[in-house]
Amino acid sequence: MTLNKQKLDITDRVTGKLENGQVQLYLENEHIGSIELPEGMQLKLEHHFEAEQNKIYQHVSVPDQSEPRYTDCDEGGWC
Repeated sequence: MTLNKQKLDITDRVTGKLENGQVQLYLENEHIGSIELPEGMQLKLEHHFEAEQNKIYQHVSVPDQSEPRYTDCDEGGWC
């Protein structure tokens, strides 16, 4: 039996993580390469996201911690 080399299109399975001015590319958990980002590059993000110092933040609304009256509730919602 002979194994033949074949080229597979994996483009839609590749993900990227922003790290230190580069986009690290992964196929599932395997690191497959990187993309160097130019100095001073600007990210265009949706209105509730923000980029700052090589990190991406999401603006969310969280409950105020000043009212701890529901702290002893179980996973089913019973208090």
